[in-house]
Amino acid sequence: MYFTYIIYSQKIDKYYIGYTKDIVRRLERHNNGWSKSTKSGIPWIVKYVKEFQSKSAAIRFERKLKKQKSRDYLERLINTSRKQ
Repeated sequence: MYFTYIIYSQKIDKYYIGYTKDIVRRLERHNNGWSKSTKSGIPWIVKYVKEFQSKSAAIRFERKLKKQKSRDYLERLINTSRKQ
């Protein structure tokens, strides 16, 4: 299993989109400063996770989300997933 995820930092009011095989470990790495692009936003919290059977499918969805370049789109996706 692979996952595409959206994490959020209240500190810098930003979302970050990524994919991983181990969501728990990946969040720990973000919050321990392992990623240069997320280091300034610690602490990060998971807002959205979608599971995929393959790495390529998770990457495709990650790219789709990143191409949106829309905070509103991400927030609608997050809010819609909570209602289900």
